[in-house]
Parts: sequence; C-alpha cells; structure tokens
Amino acid sequence: MASEDLYAISADWLKSIEVASSTGDATSFVSHFFRMGGSEVDLLCFSWNFRTLSGPEKIRGFLSEVVDGKPRLEHSGLRNFKLDDHTANAPSPLQMPGPQDIKGVQGAFTFIITKPAALGRGFFRLMQDADGKWKALTLFTNMQDLVGHEESSADQHGLYEGRKMTWEEDVDARFRAIEADPTVLIVGGGQAGLMSAARLRRLGIRALVIEKNARVGDSWRQRYPNLTLHTPTYHNSMLYSPYPTTFPEYIPKGKLANFLDSYAVDQELCIWLSSSIASTPVYDSSSARWTVEIQHGDQKVFLKPKHLVLATGYGSPRIHTWNGMDEFQGALYHSDFHKDAERFRGKRVVVVGAGNAGADICEDFVAHGATEVTMVQRNATCVVSSTTAEKSFKSPFPDGTPVEELDFRMNSMPMAFILQLKISGGIEHTKMLDKELHDGLRKAGFNLTWELSPGSGEVGVDGFVFSRRASGTMLDVGCGKLIIEGRVKIKQGQDISHLDKDGITFKDGSKLSADAIVLATGYEPIMKTMRALLGNEITDQLPPEVWGLDSEGEVNQTYRPSGHPGLWFANGTFGISRFFSKHLGLQILARELGIA
Repeated sequence: MASEDLYAISADWLKSIEVASSTGDATSFVSHFFRMGGSEVDLLCFSWNFRTLSGPEKIRGFLSEVVDGKPRLEHSGLRNFKLDDHTANAPSPLQMPGPQDIKGVQGAFTFIITKPAALGRGFFRLMQDADGKWKALTLFTNMQDLVGHEESSADQHGLYEGRKMTWEEDVDARFRAIEADPTVLIVGGGQAGLMSAARLRRLGIRALVIEKNARVGDSWRQRYPNLTLHTPTYHNSMLYSPYPTTFPEYIPKGKLANFLDSYAVDQELCIWLSSSIASTPVYDSSSARWTVEIQHGDQKVFLKPKHLVLATGYGSPRIHTWNGMDEFQGALYHSDFHKDAERFRGKRVVVVGAGNAGADICEDFVAHGATEVTMVQRNATCVVSSTTAEKSFKSPFPDGTPVEELDFRMNSMPMAFILQLKISGGIEHTKMLDKELHDGLRKAGFNLTWELSPGSGEVGVDGFVFSRRASGTMLDVGCGKLIIEGRVKIKQGQDISHLDKDGITFKDGSKLSADAIVLATGYEPIMKTMRALLGNEITDQLPPEVWGLDSEGEVNQTYRPSGHPGLWFANGTFGISRFFSKHLGLQILARELGIA
C-alpha cells in the first residue's frame, strides 16, 4: 500500500472518530470498532486507572458511565486528534502473520484531554470489514502529560546568567529538602525503584529511595555468578539513559549492577543505603500521610510521606519443606544463595527446578567440573532458545530509534488480544524455529509445554511472564545443549518423598544421591512478603494479588491503584518499569494537584 494511501485511510478514520469523541457520542465512537473483537486500551485518559475493554458493548458501557454528572466520554473530552507522522510510529502497513492473516493500517496520533487538562498520545490498528469500511481492531489512548506540569526534558545546570549555586550545592540543597519531607518514599533501589525515582524527579516530585543493601546494584551483584540478562540489551535500557554501544548483547549481572550504581548518581537520585522499614507503616487517613520508621544505618528515622511505593522485586525465596531436610549431610540451599560452584568440582549435584535459574546453575556446575549434574523437573517447562527469543524481540524500527517508541507500540496492544493470537496458532512459528532443540530435549526426557494449564491454550513465554512472572520458563542460553548431550541429566520428580543424609528419595522409591542440592524453586507471591512488611490490617484491604492478569488483561496492582490510598507497587521487567513509571508519576502528581 502506498504511503499516501496509508495516510489518507488513517486521517479519514481519525477525523471521523474525533467528531464522535468531541461531541460525546458514545454510539458513534463505538461504531468505529469491529463489531466482533475490537478492543480499546485506556491508560488514564478516561479514568485514573488502566482499562482494557474488549468488544463494542463493553467499550460503550465504560464510556457511558456517569462521572461528575456527565457520561465518561463527554467528561474527558478527548479532541484535536492529529496523526503523529514525525516519529517511527507514523502510519505504516499492519501485518500480523499467522492463521488469521491480519493486514491493515496502523499508526500513532496525538490528542488533547479536556478534563483533566492533559496531553495524550494514541495508537490505532485498522482493518477493513466485510463492507470495505476501515474499523479499529485495537485503539490505545494514553495520557502523556498534565498541562502546566509537563515532564522536564533537561536539567538546568551548567552555564546560565545569575547562577547563585554550584551544581554540587544545588544537588545538596535538593537532597536536604527531600530528606526533610519526602512526598514519596520508594522502598527498593533496583531498576524499578530507580526508574520510578528518576521519573518522579522529572515531574518535580520529591522522592526518597531506601535500599537495604550497602550499594546500589547489590540486588543483582549478589546473585549467582554466571547470571546474565536473558533478553537483548536494547530491551533492557534504563529510562533516560541507554547503555553504551560497547555493552554486550546480553549484560552480565556485575556489569548491570555497576551501571545501576552509576545511574543513581547520573540521575541525581536521593538514596539512603543500608536502610529498611523497621516497623509496620501506619496510614493516617485524616492527613493522608504515612508514618514510616526507617532503620537508616545505625539510626532510627521517622518519615511522613504521602505516598509509599513498594519496588521490592520478587517475593522472598520459596523453600519447600520435605521430611529429612535436616538430615541431609551435603550442602542444601536456595538458588538465590548460589555463589561458588568450584567447591563442588568432582561432586554430585542435584538442582530442583527447570526454569531459568535452574538452567543457569546447572551450566555453572558443569563448567566447574561437577562429576554429575541432575536437574529435577517437577512440571513441564516452556522453553525458547535465545536465538529465537532475539528474533521475537527484534525491534521493528531502524537502529537508533529511541526504545520509548518501541515501548509505546508494544504497550498499545491489549495483552488479552496478544494471548488470543498465540492461542489461535501464533505460537506455532516460535515452536518451528526451535524444533531441533525441542526434539532433543524430549528425547532426553525433558517435558515441554506452552500452556499455563492443560487445555487452556498455548500462550508461550508472554503468557508465563504476565501470569506467573516467568515462572515455568527457560530462555535457553546453553543448558538445553547440555541436557541433550547428557551432561545435565533429567529426573522427572514431581513427587519428592523425603531427604535423608545421602540425597533425595521420590515417592516411586527412586533415589538421587547428592553432595549438594540447590532449590531453584522460585519465589513466594509478592503479597505474602508484603503481609510481613505492611501487617495484616493494611494487607487485608488489598486485592489478593500483585502481578498476574486481571479479568480485562491488565497487570494486577502494578503501577496503578493498589486498593489502599497512598500505596503503590512498582515491579516488573525493565521495559515495564521504563514505560509505566510515567503513569505512576502522573497518578501521584494528579493526587498532589487535587485533580484525581
């Protein structure tokens, strides 16, 4: 399709739906979607939440709800729709290979929100219906900035007239103001906490980060030695600060940890190291403030922030209990505490767990000369090779395109729609690319799956990431070859009976002798960890899950209202933190301005 046709189709459709939006005509607005299957993803434009509406009736119902005496569509007043034709997301052909053979037109646009006064950006995917009319397969509406409180794009340091303070003095003064009265307290100085703090700073909000470790990056630095990121560097960029072009395609954990340390300095983030919450935080609804006791080094400090952001990452290590664990005479520990494979050279090792951590640790033992390495696989695993994953992560844009454009397009697609495409046959292409790997793994006795539960449909890695925080997946960077070659043996062992002084016994009577047993058994649910931090009174007011998908396909309680005033959860992949930190900042800013 010629570029002029792409622009004409996009402009005509956009002009028509703008008329419906600006006049508050929900029926006309919905008529611009496919009657069957059209979806809208809205982030903060029509409500102060994240919503995915699938099908015309749900979209109409949402937009017709009354807010301050007006239907939601009229109340929000989205208008002034304009094609965003100066970015990588300008109108382009839409093509999704697969059994449904989806073809059409896609592109970004900008708009204005009337209430609150804000700027927005959207993305549409159009297809022709049976009558040849262009209809929306998906529509994304996304708040970008609150008018008059736009995100600062640059620091004001350097040469300027009338300078009264040096850069060091300016930063020191700002830090003192934050420490005296932080608007936001962020618990956790990993990538999610750091990017949230950097975003809040650009929005003019005082944010203090507390980090339990002695150095920024230690949450990565202290993990098992051979850990690298399992996805390409481009996708794992930090907000405002891409990695140097000399960085490897897959970043080692130590190099990443050092980058996070420098990031905190470069972004001028106010951080208290060796600091943690010392007692259960208390929320005062009359003042809308928390009282939080902080153990800051060897001092106790009380803070009264308005917002508490929990960026604590995974839950605590999940350590199963079996009879006889205290009788085992070898080394027994969770994968989080794996440090030194060399001391098991010439020894027999059993790794319980067949996900990413289990695979990496098996590789580490083989590399350091363990005489026998056995992986206990308790459930089938979703396996994708690093080469195949890299193809799926490949950016559709030219080199040098800001990763934010990729974030925008990726998050414009309803997750429920993505998973349905996978279930409808979209996963077959990925499986075909890895056929040799999968055949070899099966022959070695390794069980594979692409379903979250039997009969639920093949959703692949995306489904596991968003439903289970990637538990049950292996992005294979080498362990698969070791399994196929027999250098890592596989034991199917869902039914572990007990441990004794020599190793593991299974319920069928079989036994694995071991000098070391590593439990690569994942992590407890976040809410279990949060109960210990927040106490029962607050936790009982919250929905049962953080992470996982809600009924509409949005991630539960993550970068969105938690269910308790002034309490937020910030976690997820680099890309999720990079993109949704903006929405967290906008929601907090709106509450501070009294317009949410």
